[in-house]
Amino acid sequence: MNYQLLPSTDAALDSNFAASSSTLSTDLVADGSVDFRGRIADKQKTGGWKASSFIIANEAAERLSAFTVSGSLVLYLTNEMKESLPDAATHVSDWLGSTYLLMLLGAFLADAYLGRYLIVILSSIVYLVGMIMLTVSATVSTLRPTPCNTDTSNCPSATVGQSAFLYSALGLVALGTSGVRPNVPTFGADQYDENDEKELSYKYTFFNLFFLSIKVGALLGLTLMVYIQQEKGYGWGFGLPTGIMFASLVILAAGFPRYRYKKPMGSVFTRFIQVIVVSVRNHFKGVKVGPKVKLYEVATKESDIFGARRLSHTPHYRFLDKAAMIEDHELTDITDRWKLCTITQVEELKTFIGIFPVWASNIAHSLSLAQQTTFFIAQSKILDRQLGPNFIIPPGSMQVFAVLSAFITVSVYEKFMVPILKRKTNHPRGLTSLQRMGLGLFLAIFALASAAAIEHMRRTHSNPSSLSVFWLVPQYFVLGGAESFMYVGQLEFFYDEATDGMKSVCGALFLSEVGVGSWVNSALVKIVQWATGTGENGWLKDDLNESKLDYYYAIVAGISVANLFLYVLVARRYKSRHQG
Repeated sequence: MNYQLLPSTDAALDSNFAASSSTLSTDLVADGSVDFRGRIADKQKTGGWKASSFIIANEAAERLSAFTVSGSLVLYLTNEMKESLPDAATHVSDWLGSTYLLMLLGAFLADAYLGRYLIVILSSIVYLVGMIMLTVSATVSTLRPTPCNTDTSNCPSATVGQSAFLYSALGLVALGTSGVRPNVPTFGADQYDENDEKELSYKYTFFNLFFLSIKVGALLGLTLMVYIQQEKGYGWGFGLPTGIMFASLVILAAGFPRYRYKKPMGSVFTRFIQVIVVSVRNHFKGVKVGPKVKLYEVATKESDIFGARRLSHTPHYRFLDKAAMIEDHELTDITDRWKLCTITQVEELKTFIGIFPVWASNIAHSLSLAQQTTFFIAQSKILDRQLGPNFIIPPGSMQVFAVLSAFITVSVYEKFMVPILKRKTNHPRGLTSLQRMGLGLFLAIFALASAAAIEHMRRTHSNPSSLSVFWLVPQYFVLGGAESFMYVGQLEFFYDEATDGMKSVCGALFLSEVGVGSWVNSALVKIVQWATGTGENGWLKDDLNESKLDYYYAIVAGISVANLFLYVLVARRYKSRHQG
């Protein structure tokens, strides 16, 4: 293999290998994407809106199924499986946590071995099986505890077998989701050539439309589906989303000939370990890094990571540069990455290390979001939900106000705020992705503060259950706006900062925040229960009228304030890999 030694200060490395190839037709992509026949993708026949429209429709259908389940799972566990409210909230948080953390596995398999499209199709099938089992659990009476008699204080609990069947179904849903959710947005972004300025601008429009497709699914799931569930029972409530999940699989498959595909690039985690091993070995050999030190890179325009562009050297984390230094002059096999790494391989690990603090400083936002699918719904259940003489609002449908807020926020920001902000910031998106994420964290504080204030008013009211459920609108609405800034900002940040070989892994990393936030919520519930007890002064009990949920919300709001300060410090220190 040809190779060259590059100075560590060379920041002018051409990482855009395809753009310099003037012999390629302008109708062909320059980012290495291929069509379903394995040929370089033709822009006129593949990708763009003609392909991403299938992906957006698929996401709306899949999200409808997911929101219908998550919006009613706490109530299903308490009403049908006879679990206590704190236990149900903890189980839902643990389930969501496992779902999102498993996404790292789904993303890894896509990037390393199977490709994004294939892993999404296979995972969707697993997802569908889980949804079918969930529907069976809600339909077959022997799979649930027998209904309570008049004495509701002595309700029979679920048997081991009943619980095992339900949680097996939820486990398959989690496993299926782990392959679908981190790879679908990245697969959608793959439909736009980053080397084409026009397509690059469309990619950011796709991110916004993709987020709105999630909210369309949520809107239908939290209104129509939840209403059907309330009127027809959980069998219908889970059965219809199961059918829609099947439809989403068909929609995604229908776009097969129009998609652009990125070939798997091998295990990014193996490459990370190789850099660490070689760096440590060379360190103990006495290797030192200096400004005039020569670092190894292959001589070709493309890196030796299959399908990935070369990366420029950066001065950060200089210890890792030792992995790309040739100190053993008797080394004959320069292709052995356990003995010598390339600059590109080292920079991959540097990028991952660099974005990790940003990821960690966003976890508190996911802790705030966890309230929306647990305690917010429990509050909705005990307030007055009567709307007109013949209609009762389903508790899970209150999340629709978070969805409406997201629609309004994205629309107002794109149409009115971006043109104004562009003139002030000179940034094409108005705000950078880091700034959008910070704004989301800021708004989440007000959502939790509002929740604490409203719950305190409700709890101290002479007749708490007589208050209208619409008192909860502010906390849903503000949290929905916060999520719209946070989600789109994260989607842009992690996709743009990720190197070619770890797009899905970085996408899964930001989604895994939701999982960690859910687990933090579970842990916080247990800590509060342990600290306050279950007696008269207990903060979290099965009956919210006897609880002090407002105190719990205040703790979460306080954590969000502290987290915002941490995030600002991290964001100000962060340096994009595109800055050199």
